[in-house]
Amino acid sequence: MKKGKIVIDKEFIVSQVDKRIFGSFIEHLGRAVYEGIYQPGLPVADEQGLRKDTIDLVRELNVPVVRYPGGNFVSGFHWEDSVGPKDQRPSKVDLAWNVIETNQFGLNEFADWAKKANTEVMMAVNLGTRGPEDAKNLLEYCNFKGGTYYSDMRRSHGYEAPHDIKLWCLGNEMDGPWQMGHKTAHEYGRTAAEAGRLMKMLDPSVELVACGSSNLEMPTFAQWEAGVLEECYDQVDYLSLHQYYDNMKNDTPEFLASSVGMDRFISSVVSICDYVQAKKRGKKKINLSFDEWNVWYHSNEADKKLEKWVQAPHQLEDVYNFEDALLVGSLLITLLRHADRVKIACLAQLVNVIAPIMTSDTGAWRQTIFYPFCHASTYARGTVLNTLVQSPVYDSRYGDAPYLDSVVVMNEEDNSLTVLAVNKSLDEDMEVTCDLRQFAGYRVADHIVMSHDDMKAVNTEEDPYQVKPVSGGVSKVEDGQLTAVLGKHSWNVIVLKK
Repeated sequence: MKKGKIVIDKEFIVSQVDKRIFGSFIEHLGRAVYEGIYQPGLPVADEQGLRKDTIDLVRELNVPVVRYPGGNFVSGFHWEDSVGPKDQRPSKVDLAWNVIETNQFGLNEFADWAKKANTEVMMAVNLGTRGPEDAKNLLEYCNFKGGTYYSDMRRSHGYEAPHDIKLWCLGNEMDGPWQMGHKTAHEYGRTAAEAGRLMKMLDPSVELVACGSSNLEMPTFAQWEAGVLEECYDQVDYLSLHQYYDNMKNDTPEFLASSVGMDRFISSVVSICDYVQAKKRGKKKINLSFDEWNVWYHSNEADKKLEKWVQAPHQLEDVYNFEDALLVGSLLITLLRHADRVKIACLAQLVNVIAPIMTSDTGAWRQTIFYPFCHASTYARGTVLNTLVQSPVYDSRYGDAPYLDSVVVMNEEDNSLTVLAVNKSLDEDMEVTCDLRQFAGYRVADHIVMSHDDMKAVNTEEDPYQVKPVSGGVSKVEDGQLTAVLGKHSWNVIVLKK
């Protein structure tokens, strides 16, 4: 049996967890909107056509913010097409995904859905084919009380009260040559600065996210971040990160080491942000919005065969297996370990499209990755402690990868302590210890475990609980020391209460 150790001190903290680190993403892509959250005529749909079964699962995930409407889609989006009477809304070609967008679901419907799902909107503006003035107009439509052209337009559409959206993305992946309106760092930085300036003149309370690199492998990585922030540092509050992970080589240990890659990516972008702050003698820190992250590769071959110019095709519909859930758990741990700078993160996406929730005409079910996300969102609220992990390691393309990933979160409101942990060993259990003498009187209230003999096991509509968590893991506190046995290749949530 492998041995691991977790070292914490209640005075050595990383940061309070910003609840928006448990955010997600809905793009007009595939069946995320149509058949995912909106499907009029179904018995489970409400009077607006919103799927109540999906809403129930989103509420179970406890998602505090959802990014909308893209993604690549936003770079060609005319928001005016998506509001007003539905019989007057135009169908348009979407060049991002080679489909037809009917605009039967739009901005106001999404705002209504967000309220029903107990979440808030993270709105994106089109800085691809449009620019600063349009961003200002959209903000006016959403947030201005009334008495102006765009605010009165909203009121005429039946929304007297403003949506009061506080978090805004200034475009999407503008460094990517696949993006409509692709720009250089200088061009995008200037556009983002001007859009941000106009938006904050109209509503100083909004927070703005500038586009970082589309992924770590982009040839302009680092130069892009620095160049963009050189132009818009004064106007923006966050810089975005996007990264997806795959197991195309079917090498599970290498795949599970991807959390080391995420850790280094975050540290690198923090360094760039701080470099620009130092160069500008700035007072504010630019924090991070990791607003696209997930596993994505299962659907790639199927998507190459899709017919073009249809509506809401089965696109990017990854069916997630057990090893994907293990990595998602490790990625959540990594985000929490950087909670001092990662304030927003969005699992991409939420329903049907590379998502924890899948739907059909007859129901909705939880994919394997649903569970670690739900556990982290439910139990890891509070203060992240500086969690030192001592663990055996193995070689990976990122260098040494620890078999044990873990983070400890202290919640002073309910006197609880939560340990999230992944044992990545495929063949050995691990005994993990942690000195808890500073937490006198704490006992194990629950130890949730998710494991499976088959790393490729999946949940389907026919068998939705093939992979699921159970309570009853092996852990105890004696003489101020926590001792837990983490089963081979397992996700663990140990909740301690006073």
